Amino acid sequence: MSQTNRRRSFRGLCVCLITAGFIGLFPSLLRGAGTTWSFEADDVGQSPKEFVFGTTGSGQPGQWIVKSESDAPSGAHVLAQVSTDRTDYRFPVAVALTPLVRDASVSVRCEMVSGEVDQACGLVVRYQDERNYYITRANALEQNVRFYKVVDGSRQQLASWKGAVTRGVWQELMLHVQGDQFTVVWNGQPILEATDQTFQDAGHVGVWTKADSVTYYDDLRVKFVEP
Repeated sequence: MSQTNRRRSFRGLCVCLITAGFIGLFPSLLRGAGTTWSFEADDVGQSPKEFVFGTTGSGQPGQWIVKSESDAPSGAHVLAQVSTDRTDYRFPVAVALTPLVRDASVSVRCEMVSGEVDQACGLVVRYQDERNYYITRANALEQNVRFYKVVDGSRQQLASWKGAVTRGVWQELMLHVQGDQFTVVWNGQPILEATDQTFQDAGHVGVWTKADSVTYYDDLRVKFVEP
């Protein structure tokens, strides 16, 4: 083999080794494709085009509109639930039409603006319809974060954490779901774990509020993981 060919072979071997090492160290980057909704392309005062809406429980439907907010985490637009219906067992939901998601890390930035009955920020996964899904929510009045399943419209608590939840500031809620394992992360801190097999099929992802909560959302993200 000539000296030139030896150099080429060595360079090729180095590239292969470096690539293999990168894959070994950071496999999540290869399977971490996903989707982000920042609502920048949606018209202010209108509902976002890529979402559908429902209500668990009773009371009036939620009022979901895009607003312009100077303190939005990214861009200027946010998704806002602005109805103040005080019905206690009332859970407005907004979910993305696509993609359908089974195993993923789903996160959202949220600001709990107001509410006398409740001040809640919620994140929905494996949503089948408005009566069947998983939900994790933070509550500024109760100072806690909880994880539920909703089955035939009945909410069943699976895990709970007591800690700081602040009204009027942007915070981040994340739910990692893989198979029957669930981990809730609040402002970067893992706080809850649960195991459940009720909903095993892929479903919609989205956001949720309760009662008279006025809540803003931005940067709803899905990052897919391997099953």
